[in-house]
Amino acid sequence: MTPDILCIGSVLWDIIGRSPAAMRLGADVPGRIARLPGGVAMNIAKTLARFGLRPAILTAIGRDAEGDDLIAACARLGLETGYACRPDDLPTDRYMAVEGANGLIAAIADARSLEAAGDRILAPLSDGRLGSGAAPWPGPIALDGNLTESLLSDIATSPLFAAADLRLAPASPGKAGRLRPLLSHPRATLYMNLEEAGLLTGSPARTAPEAAEALLALGAVRVLVTDGADRAAEGRRGQGVITGTPPQVPVARVTGAGDTFMAAHLVAERGGADREAALQAALQTAAAYVSGDSGS
Repeated sequence: MTPDILCIGSVLWDIIGRSPAAMRLGADVPGRIARLPGGVAMNIAKTLARFGLRPAILTAIGRDAEGDDLIAACARLGLETGYACRPDDLPTDRYMAVEGANGLIAAIADARSLEAAGDRILAPLSDGRLGSGAAPWPGPIALDGNLTESLLSDIATSPLFAAADLRLAPASPGKAGRLRPLLSHPRATLYMNLEEAGLLTGSPARTAPEAAEALLALGAVRVLVTDGADRAAEGRRGQGVITGTPPQVPVARVTGAGDTFMAAHLVAERGGADREAALQAALQTAAAYVSGDSGS
């Protein structure tokens, strides 16, 4: 069965330590440590599946025990993994984070296998399984910044992506700059937080609306910028910037919140929601995720 959407990027194991206490550098506090299926592409795909869509993931997952466990976890979540690259010589990637009551304390993303696999993960888009140069994939694609800057540069001009509805996520502030080649792609929508937007524009903004205006001025066609519990913004070239305010909720988790926001926004638009309604639906879904009231 043809998938509804392709999620391209990191699919790995999240190892998350969470404490109900506010934490500072060097803190040693009680809490809980969990291993969960994660990665930007995975987090987006999980949310899409919860809303009834059929996502397929294009990524690199090793043929080790952790990779087999991850494939099984994807199947339980309703994600199509048949198009994933399974290299024999690369381990399954991992992400480690520590979260406290005051938010994300620190994180390390080990996506070296995804980076090493390179354009091998895109083979289904060119070999006829999902598309080809003559008949490119015509649907939505969620693409994350864990891919190398070189590969993202190739994607920006590739005919394989010429007909797609591209939805872009930086993956982290440290990788926001990797999306620069795709900034002005005519079919791209960028999703980022205030910090990531400032790093991409080179000029930190005070608010999400200011950041959206700056990204549009740089050539972006469409952007969405979030700022935690403060106002979020959606901007379109020639149509201005609108804003929305997220519900105030207790923070139970933060890793994956931006990916959940992106997926929920895409789902709302597929359902026919207008700009304001789609933005508010995404903020509501992300808030429920952060509060722990939605599925993981």
